[in-house]
Amino acid sequence: MLIRDSRDINALDWDKMDGLLPAIVQDAFDGRVLMQAYMNPEALAHSLDNGLVTFWSRSRQQLWTKGETSGNTLRLVAVHADCDSDCLLVLARPAGPACHLGTDTCFDSRLQVRPELAFLAALERLVAERDCSRPEDSYTTRLFEAGVKRIAQKVGEEGLETALAAVAGDTDELTEEAADLVYHLLVLLRAAGLSLGEVVSVLESRHSPS
Repeated sequence: MLIRDSRDINALDWDKMDGLLPAIVQDAFDGRVLMQAYMNPEALAHSLDNGLVTFWSRSRQQLWTKGETSGNTLRLVAVHADCDSDCLLVLARPAGPACHLGTDTCFDSRLQVRPELAFLAALERLVAERDCSRPEDSYTTRLFEAGVKRIAQKVGEEGLETALAAVAGDTDELTEEAADLVYHLLVLLRAAGLSLGEVVSVLESRHSPS
């Protein structure tokens, strides 16, 4: 159930855990689970009202908005309740590390605990960073400075090489060329002012139930 207002908040099963519900925070961009904390009705209402994820601190017995001292906030995208209305899934966009230890997530980031395809989102973020910072020794920088036409040409070349590898039946070469194609396509989308999310939206619209 999507939580949108006070009526939805009141419909949740707050009695089961003495007025608190576990809140699992997921990165709305790449799907990684960032952290887990607790919300009471006031914390949930505050999150919906001001757009910053707010929890109830069991140790301090007060509300705390994530990032109020560190600046590492969580911008709220949506809140969903589970089938029993006693657990919350919070979709958010993090500004900085989510963990107080300085890591992106509160789970073992060294093991790259993330959905299998989430690296595409991480790569898109990196491409965007390269576009903004333009480090001199970066191939991505050289592509951006060459312009859209050159990037589009590279996408065409990589697409052809991918197709040739498939026809030749060389699976190792096919995966290598496909990786090059995806990377250059991400750069092209960025150069054109678009995102992978917009491409995904088109795909979803084509396959949504009629």
